[in-house]
Amino acid sequence: MPRVPATSTPEDQPRQLTGTPVVPGVVHAPVVWARPRPEAPASGAELPAGEREAEAERLATAIEAVASRLEERAAAVTGAAAEVLAATAGIARDTGWAKQARQAVEAGQPAAVATTHAIGGFIETFEKLGGVMAERTTDLRDVRDRVVAELTGQPEPGVPTPAEPSVLCAEDLAPADTAGLDPQQVVAIVTSAGGPTSHTSIIARQHGIPCVVGVAGLEALEAGESVLVDGGAGTLDRGVDAEEAARRVAQDADRRARIEAWSGPARTADGTGVELLANVQDGAGARAAAAGHAQGVGLFRTELLFLGARSEPTVDDQAARYAEVFGAFAGHKVVLRTLDAGSDKPLAFATLPDEPNPALGVRGYRLAQVDPGLLERQLDAVARAASQAGVDAADAWVMAPMVATVAEARAFAEQVRSRGLRAGVMVEVPALALQAEALVREVDFVSIGTNDLAQYTMAADRMTASLAGLTDPWQPAVLRLVEMTARAGAAAGAPVGVCGEAAADPDLACVLVGLGVSSLSMAAGAVSAVGERLSRATDAQCRAAAEAALGAADPAAAREAVAAVLEG
Repeated sequence: MPRVPATSTPEDQPRQLTGTPVVPGVVHAPVVWARPRPEAPASGAELPAGEREAEAERLATAIEAVASRLEERAAAVTGAAAEVLAATAGIARDTGWAKQARQAVEAGQPAAVATTHAIGGFIETFEKLGGVMAERTTDLRDVRDRVVAELTGQPEPGVPTPAEPSVLCAEDLAPADTAGLDPQQVVAIVTSAGGPTSHTSIIARQHGIPCVVGVAGLEALEAGESVLVDGGAGTLDRGVDAEEAARRVAQDADRRARIEAWSGPARTADGTGVELLANVQDGAGARAAAAGHAQGVGLFRTELLFLGARSEPTVDDQAARYAEVFGAFAGHKVVLRTLDAGSDKPLAFATLPDEPNPALGVRGYRLAQVDPGLLERQLDAVARAASQAGVDAADAWVMAPMVATVAEARAFAEQVRSRGLRAGVMVEVPALALQAEALVREVDFVSIGTNDLAQYTMAADRMTASLAGLTDPWQPAVLRLVEMTARAGAAAGAPVGVCGEAAADPDLACVLVGLGVSSLSMAAGAVSAVGERLSRATDAQCRAAAEAALGAADPAAAREAVAAVLEG
């Protein structure tokens, strides 16, 4: 990776690089590149028999050191950052690859070589599986590199500590790299890989760090080169005049000041209320969200509480964890999602092994067909948690992910209502959006998961950087399905929310409201930006923005058309 500061932009290189916008914000700062990953050794001299046991112990010590550091970092943060660090620590301790590596060491391979080969086998398998499983190879490579660095005495790979506020550039960032970022030092993130729903994007939203992903030609940037990043437009400009850069940064500072001054509740300029809710995954995250401007929880990701569990938690254990979230938002709506296990969120006690295509396999609600007791026990725990937290049943909403048919929705609703809770489902499968009129007669509410809805609508893996344009939530076809669902909900008096990453985009939030969506759930850090943007848009502008987005040919045209409507 380049490391020498550039004094100017060569004439034969583009002055503007473009990618997928993720988090809005304009910054002008020097480039800093992520630390290089250590070279994974593919071979080494065979170890004498007398040294193999000591080498195996050295491997075990390195694995424990890497996992412990990741767990310590997870304990120091909350929300999505804590989740991804804990998950990476779990991969480091995974007995599958570690057992293979130890066996290789006992057969004479050096520990670093054995680590490379063992994890490489898993990487190859996951790449062949494709889909969301292929995304896990980023985590596996990260663990491999950290263990190899520990064994070989090299610096741990990842994000450096900049000497000044800087723009962090990388081909891609492992979850553990982004989870501990300091927003005061890393003022923008730009990657050549990744998509709008990647770990990097999700954590950038949590921190409010301007972010652009999928940028072609990024490798041309030199360390120390000053660049102007516009996270809202998805651009990176080189060689910008200092006065022009200062002007654009000042304009963005005004925007940020308006956001910081916004205190809710969320309303359009006409006074129409919009529920702004938070996505959470544990009690700590819920308490942090409750301290801000979120009006409740729109997505409680229960599976993230148990990513490292080897066996199913008891009903009492589950209830205690759920009660923390209910208690943090006492008197407010909390929407709990039943286990969305499988695909990119494997749980040892629930996920089926060796599925040929996990993203299209037995995940979410479909697990109830394999193990009905898993869902029954979780619903019992939810009802117990609500009672323990003193929550009125009207404030305890439960929804199932990956529901595909109206019959499935009806069956789930019966199970939930039998426990005195409000029943809903997620619309992530296009088939369910196409049946929206029948669906809303069976449930109390609907929540649209735009991340998976975009993936399945566009037949494109949302974790594949080269397909980020297809899985962009601004895709008119995806928005059309949102409109169909919202219209059906409005006619039946059933609330329709959005809990995918689309809800965190301020301009797109206006479009969603114009389509008839009644609530938006997002990372807690995005609530103020969305609320402030809605406060400057009239109901008529939101509807006009929705029409403009639906009539566009592609996401870029939709963004441009909506900006013209909202700023007109």
